[in-house]
Amino acid sequence: MAVVIRMSRLGAKRKPHHKIVVTEQHTPRDGRFIEQIGYYDPSKKPALVELKEDRAAYWLSVGAKPTATVKSIFKSKKISLEAKKGGK
Repeated sequence: MAVVIRMSRLGAKRKPHHKIVVTEQHTPRDGRFIEQIGYYDPSKKPALVELKEDRAAYWLSVGAKPTATVKSIFKSKKISLEAKKGGK
């Protein structure tokens, strides 16, 4: 089971916002997820990003792979993408 950190789309047509979720790689984009670790709303100026940094670090430490977009959000929030061993 490969675990990824990606964004799940919410909102109306032309008014998107996203949940940042941890999910299995082969589930649908807006399907079932393991845990919601954040929220992203690009329609606000500046874009609104809420993130549970401790949970993001945990999931990275146990091997979850972020998508390119989530990786850029992590870099802007200064979350290390290095996998720290231990998991807790």
